[in-house]
Amino acid sequence: MKTKIYIATHKKIEMQIEKGYTPIQVGAEINEKLPYLKDNTGDNISKKNKNYCELTALYWIWKNTSEDIIGLTHYRRFFFKNILSKQLLKIEDIEKILTRNDIILPNKVHLDITIEEHYKKYHHIEDLYKCKQIIEKMYPEYTEAFEKILKRESLYAFNMFIMDKKRFNDYMEWLFNIFNELEKTIDISNYDEYNKRIYGFLSERLFNVWIEKQNLKVKEMVVLNIQENKGKQIKEYVKTLIKRD
Repeated sequence: MKTKIYIATHKKIEMQIEKGYTPIQVGAEINEKLPYLKDNTGDNISKKNKNYCELTALYWIWKNTSEDIIGLTHYRRFFFKNILSKQLLKIEDIEKILTRNDIILPNKVHLDITIEEHYKKYHHIEDLYKCKQIIEKMYPEYTEAFEKILKRESLYAFNMFIMDKKRFNDYMEWLFNIFNELEKTIDISNYDEYNKRIYGFLSERLFNVWIEKQNLKVKEMVVLNIQENKGKQIKEYVKTLIKRD
């Protein structure tokens, strides 16, 4: 069994890379090149990185790799074995966890408002509703899951996960079929730079829809931002345990 965890990055990673982890530069087609694997070789959408964020790395992984188990982390966010651990989740730990679970995901982020209200507050809500219309047409069996997710106040964030490649391929096909349709119906030319990252934001919500419908056995793991104060993150983690739904 071959397992690889990709680290999506757009800058030099200032840490020792663990065995089984591979940095991949996102947006390599339009940015200064880094000394890492790049998302602009083979079948790729690297030039869309300003709109698709880390999805340009996921697309590249989908189309150009053949590992048995695939994961995605970020240059500053990683899975850890527990909140006090100083070491990234090791490959042998990942493979052991996945003998008993379908997927590894970050602990949920709690919002205090619904996912629908949160998206409306920070983004263009009509884009999320257009995704629903596309799902109703292309994947009607996912409509109920979509409606459930929008009413929840927590979600799996960051587009971080670890799962088997076949399941990953199925998710990618589902997601990009939706986005290929969405691209035909929206105009983002007047969006600010933040909201031009539309497909990254939408995919975080749609990933939760896909997870809900698949009814997977999820193993939640701690995610820490290595660039932020660990004590503060521990306090926030404790709050999530109290608010867990």
